[in-house]
Amino acid sequence: MIKVAFVCIHNSCRSQMAEGYLKTLGKNLFEVYSAGTENYPEVKPLAVKAMALDGVDIRQQYPKTLEVLPEHLDYLITMGCGVECPYVPTTHREDWGLDDPSGGPIEDYIETRDAIKKKILNLIDVVKKTNDQR
Repeated sequence: MIKVAFVCIHNSCRSQMAEGYLKTLGKNLFEVYSAGTENYPEVKPLAVKAMALDGVDIRQQYPKTLEVLPEHLDYLITMGCGVECPYVPTTHREDWGLDDPSGGPIEDYIETRDAIKKKILNLIDVVKKTNDQR
């Protein structure tokens, strides 16, 4: 299984959405994690609602910190929040440069959700193609 982690500051919105999508759309191919560099009490309710509107249930997810990440990852993806992760061994690291919808209306969350879904589908495609070439 390919180990992927999505990292943000609070692990309360974008990284949670990405975790939910990859668990749903990439099941049986990925071991998925998300984490934040700081503690936060809950996943943003509008993030949960936006995901539910697209049929993905993230109600059972909760904010976690970097300590939950395994020793080595295949992909470490930051969400565009200027996060400086401590060194986490990974084969591939990238930043998705996504705007944080926190504090905005549900439409902002839906826009971010849709951008994340597009990136998740691309990630799945890239990984499948890479695995097919091996």
